[in-house]
Amino acid sequence: MDIAKGDLVIATAGREEGKLFFVLEVQAEYLLLADGKARKIESPKRKKNKHVQLVATSSSRTAEKIRSGIKITNSELRKALAIYSENGNQDQEG
Repeated sequence: MDIAKGDLVIATAGREEGKLFFVLEVQAEYLLLADGKARKIESPKRKKNKHVQLVATSSSRTAEKIRSGIKITNSELRKALAIYSENGNQDQEG
């Protein structure tokens, strides 16, 4: 399971446990994570690979921007995560 730039992950340890993040960058055994709210693009969370779990390889516009290096806003991150959360919750309920 390789986690790549633009993927959606959930924190499995620490204060952020259970929160959903986009991977902004992969640095050896560390990931730079942001959610646009508590962890903004300007100051991403640095977390070890073993402390996160891959949720999905996103194909959203936001994920594509991250992968290609195009500048994104915190607002875009929040909206993309909200859409994913809504869709994910519906699948689990039904």
